[in-house]
Amino acid sequence: MLQSIFSPADMLLPNWEKNVCPETWSVIACDQFTSSPEYWEQVRTLTQNAPSSLNLILPEIYLHQPDMERKIQEIHQTMQKYWEDDLFQVYPEALVYTERVQSNGVLRNGVVGKIDLEAYDYHTGSTSPVRATEATVLERIPPRMKVRENALLESPHIMILINDEKKSVIEPCETQKTEMRKLYDTELMLGGGHLTGYLMSEEQQKAFLSRLDVLLASAGNLKFAMGDGNHSLATAKACYEKLKQEHPEQDFSDHPARYALVELVNLHSPALEFEAIHRIITETSPETLMQYLTETLELSENAADAEQAFIVMQKNQEKKYYIHKPSASLTVGSLQNALDAYLQHHDGKIDYIHGTQTLAQLAEKSGNIGFVLPDMDKKTLFSGVEKDGVLPRKTFSTGHAEDKRYYMECRKIR
Repeated sequence: MLQSIFSPADMLLPNWEKNVCPETWSVIACDQFTSSPEYWEQVRTLTQNAPSSLNLILPEIYLHQPDMERKIQEIHQTMQKYWEDDLFQVYPEALVYTERVQSNGVLRNGVVGKIDLEAYDYHTGSTSPVRATEATVLERIPPRMKVRENALLESPHIMILINDEKKSVIEPCETQKTEMRKLYDTELMLGGGHLTGYLMSEEQQKAFLSRLDVLLASAGNLKFAMGDGNHSLATAKACYEKLKQEHPEQDFSDHPARYALVELVNLHSPALEFEAIHRIITETSPETLMQYLTETLELSENAADAEQAFIVMQKNQEKKYYIHKPSASLTVGSLQNALDAYLQHHDGKIDYIHGTQTLAQLAEKSGNIGFVLPDMDKKTLFSGVEKDGVLPRKTFSTGHAEDKRYYMECRKIR
């Protein structure tokens, strides 16, 4: 069964009768608002003295602070305390159907279960069924391993995508939810929208997994693509591989560390909008850079047969250029490859910008030049990863920070 890569998990949710409030329990993914300490201070205030998933995670804004080790120790102690206090209700072999109403009012459907880390490889050039969509920054894994190693529990902000244009797998759950047991139904703090979760019956599970199997049987080598939380899944994989190396005599075929809790979402959900992330090069010679790009990518202002194009912003001027010698299947890939090569031998710094208004302001400054990239057609995600291995870093953004996953379910990993 192909769908065994994604399967039911022994899931933990707080026992709401034990004075646990779903709204203060559920907090946003740890990798959001990394430049906004005031956001996390608000979360800390809202959850003060209450059981909360905030106490089980390390917001990445604190990842390199001097007291990080102490914070990690406190996280592990809290996990143990919550477990010993019987805070959780256990749902064995569960799949949870979720409905998230985003901050823009659009509904996102998902299913929470576990993914088999044996089927996942985050390295560039991987041919595994579960793959990263963008390049994984390996330096970001070791600090995150410190949190997961020795942790009793995990709670996911990982979102994995399936390529289901006919909406045949997850979406049918919406009409069946009246027959499911409702597990939670809550507003999410600080503009996160609304989240509802339903427990699938055994019969509904079988039907769902059967639909998933049909979809995966007709897919290419790439069955599941990362949508969000790639570095968290890569951390889970690295911890699992380390465990196997340290204990070669042990059978890990059914060890809880072999799996990671994730939410499965359809790439073709109307809630998922792919927005381009633009590039700004600062402290460089824009003339030298444009000469390099023109030669490397065979740029011209003539569309001819070109399928890739971008807009250059500089000192209140905009000009569209067409690429006649692409080096990747997407415009962002061809441009990123050329910019990386240029910056190896020339002065300049690159940054990644959301929104053309901010980019235009930065591009007005002397020594700066901006590049406006087209929004990525999400239909090309799976084929682009299949063709190029992974997409360039910062290829696309899937919506606003407030719409990222909030923690809710947990799972025991040792």
